[in-house]
Amino acid sequence: MEAEMERICSDIEMEKHDDKQFIEEEEEDEETQLLKDRFHLSAISIVESEAKKIGMQISEPIVACISNLAFNYAAHRNESLGLSLRTFCNDLKAKEPQTEKKRKKSLRKEDRATTSAFLTADL
Repeated sequence: MEAEMERICSDIEMEKHDDKQFIEEEEEDEETQLLKDRFHLSAISIVESEAKKIGMQISEPIVACISNLAFNYAAHRNESLGLSLRTFCNDLKAKEPQTEKKRKKSLRKEDRATTSAFLTADL
């Protein structure tokens, strides 16, 4: 009976966790959509103002297309930037551990020397 109660309690906790995770994902999706909409509106505003500057009219489908292209370009550029940053970070990490490894090796050699000195002293 007690084991069954524990199982039920753990099931309830799992459901609460799943619900919380679902709500967080839903909020992130809403925030992402809001940012995407803001980007599109900004792009549309820029396109319309530039067209007015040179005395042109732009049709709605063209404005939507330009907005989508701008969004896709920005997303691709962000991916490229992210890749460059990851590569730079990995390069830094690759350079840093080498010096630490050398330090660790020299410390290990010193530890071994002191350990062997203690062992010979005990003999």
